Amino acid sequence: MNIHRKFYLALAIYLINLNVSYSNPSQHNQLTEQEIQAGWKLLFDGKKIKEWRHYDSATKEIKGWVIDEGTLHKPSKVRAGNIMTIDTYEDFEFFWEWKLESKGNNGVKYFITEERAAAVGHEYQMIDDSKVKDAYSSNASFYLIVKPSDKKLNRPMGTWNQSRILVRGNHVEHWLNGIKVLEYECGSSAIMERIPKTKFKKYLGFGEKIKGHILLTDHNDSCWYRNIKIRRLSQKK
Repeated sequence: MNIHRKFYLALAIYLINLNVSYSNPSQHNQLTEQEIQAGWKLLFDGKKIKEWRHYDSATKEIKGWVIDEGTLHKPSKVRAGNIMTIDTYEDFEFFWEWKLESKGNNGVKYFITEERAAAVGHEYQMIDDSKVKDAYSSNASFYLIVKPSDKKLNRPMGTWNQSRILVRGNHVEHWLNGIKVLEYECGSSAIMERIPKTKFKKYLGFGEKIKGHILLTDHNDSCWYRNIKIRRLSQKK
C-alpha cells in the first residue's frame, strides 16, 4: 500500500469515527452550565417524554411517539396525535434539531391554545422542498403566511437540521441552521392582509400574538427530534 492510499484510508477511518462520535446519543439532549445560567430548559432528555402532553388531553398516555436512540421519533404512517408542551409561553426562544426522510413533511406550531380548534397556530414548516411548489409552504416558512428569504444552509433530507423560533413582544424570527430566514410582526398589516388569502381566514385573531403552547405535529411521515430546549425571554433586548 503506497503512502497516498494509507493517508486516504486513515482519513476515511477518522471521518467515520468522527461521525459515530457526533451521532452518539449520550452527547445530545443535555444543557451546558452556560445554557442553564442563561435560563434554558430541556424539553426532552432522550429517555422519557416528560414535558409534553396530547393536544386534546392532559391525562391521555402518549403512544405512537417513541424514544429511538436518544431521539423523539414519530414513525411513518402511525397516528400518534399532536403533542404539545405542558407549559405555555409568551416571549421565548425555542431550539430543536430535526430530521426527515426524503419527501417528508412535518412542523412545529406555536401560539397554540385548546380553545382554538384543530390545533391551529403559527407553524414553522419542516418539509422536503423538492415536493413544494409554493414558497409560502417551503421549509422554515411561517406556513402559508411568510416566505423564508435565505436558505443557503438548507440541508438534505436524511441529515440533521437545526431550527430556532424567537418571540419577543410582537416580533418573531425563524432561524435555520444558524441563519435567520424570516422575521415578522404579529398583528401587522403585512400579516393580517395575507391571512384572508389562506385557510386561516376563518380563525378569529389568527396572526396576532397570544400566550400558548408549542406543538409537534403528527403527519404521516417519519420525523426525529433531539436537543429540544426553550428559554423564557423578557421583552427588553
